[in-house]
Amino acid sequence: MTNPLCFVLMPFGQKPTTSGKMIDFDAVYHDLIEPTILAADLEPIRADEEMAGGIIHKPMFERLILCEYAIADLTTANANVFYELGLRHAVRPSSTVLLFAKSTGQLPFDVAPLRSIPYDIGADGKPDNVAAIAPILTDRFKEARKHMTDSPIYQLVDGFPDIQHLKTDVFRERVTYSEQVKKQLAEARKQGLDAVRTIEHSLGTIADTESGVVIDLFLSYRAVKGWQEMINLVPKMSPPLANTVMVQEQLGLALNRAGHGDEAEKILIELINKRGPSSETYGILGRVYKDRWEAAVQVGETIRAKGLLKKAIDAYLKGFEADWRDAYPGINAVTLMEIAESADPRQAKLLPVVAYAVERRIAAGKPDYWDYATRLELAVLAKDEEAASNALGDALAAVRESWEPETTARNLRLISNARKKKGGLLGWEEEIEAALIDQASK
Repeated sequence: MTNPLCFVLMPFGQKPTTSGKMIDFDAVYHDLIEPTILAADLEPIRADEEMAGGIIHKPMFERLILCEYAIADLTTANANVFYELGLRHAVRPSSTVLLFAKSTGQLPFDVAPLRSIPYDIGADGKPDNVAAIAPILTDRFKEARKHMTDSPIYQLVDGFPDIQHLKTDVFRERVTYSEQVKKQLAEARKQGLDAVRTIEHSLGTIADTESGVVIDLFLSYRAVKGWQEMINLVPKMSPPLANTVMVQEQLGLALNRAGHGDEAEKILIELINKRGPSSETYGILGRVYKDRWEAAVQVGETIRAKGLLKKAIDAYLKGFEADWRDAYPGINAVTLMEIAESADPRQAKLLPVVAYAVERRIAAGKPDYWDYATRLELAVLAKDEEAASNALGDALAAVRESWEPETTARNLRLISNARKKKGGLLGWEEEIEAALIDQASK
């Protein structure tokens, strides 16, 4: 009796990840995927093996639709694999297994919540620690034989694929409803925390509320510094939404602001280990260590403070290295280097890179508060009063949430305090800090 076929959706040959690392996908297939499929008493067939006369579409579509089992490697966010996975999820409610290589760049938002198995990649671009991952993957194939629904379309859209006209009317009403709630939240943010709480209470069961509205509510709490409310909201979300990278990052931010730095650190490090490095995750982790450093300084723990300052700088540097286009972790790294007791030779090399990154973002035509705030901090670091004054005006005009200028003022205060100790304070830095604090209080 022939074993059931398992269709393999993945890149082939050597391909670079978003972080630039080369992966040998043929080795991933032959060393990891193929043996585990065979161990589950299935017969593997890879997408590129379906080529016939240079045209792969018809046999590929047939396999996607007819194969009882499939596996997709999501590494590199390959457009072909994602297209094929989307088609598979649309026609097959179950029996699709997902995996991805760790530490090769984060998965896109829409697929990040899906249940996937991470695997390690060695320095040679081939799968590492296969002996540990293979049994997990084989068990997942055996579990797939139970035909439990794993397609997010079948999980989330009631009655799919038999959607009647009434369903489209309901959908249209929900879209209108969502826009109304978003307008209400925008108004509530102006009124404060209690107004945002009132909106949440009007929504009913959060897990059943449209994701866009829930995220808007989540970030509205952030806008009014409702850190504990952000923390309380996450367990109320549907698990796929709660486990997205963005929600977990912002949960880490909220936990840290609420005084739970240890929990924040744990969540952020787990996120980096699972989803790979990102400028945002490392940027928030850097803030966790920076807060600890300040606390250690205040109680006179000098030696511990030195270690925490180093950890903060390293986290911000890793964030900047993960995405050179994001100047936020870069400016924090060079600002903390300014504060350190001894000169850091890396600062001189990093300053022009950070400046270039932010100027490119501004030139792209969609700058936000943080772009102008970065330009402001760079001018203060360069002791350029005129440039700092111009950047301050742009930053104040772009403020969206009160905690934004508070954060920048805090960084400038750290620079001013360090310069006072070294006898290099010019005086106008404190005037800029005062203007930011005044804006935050409005």
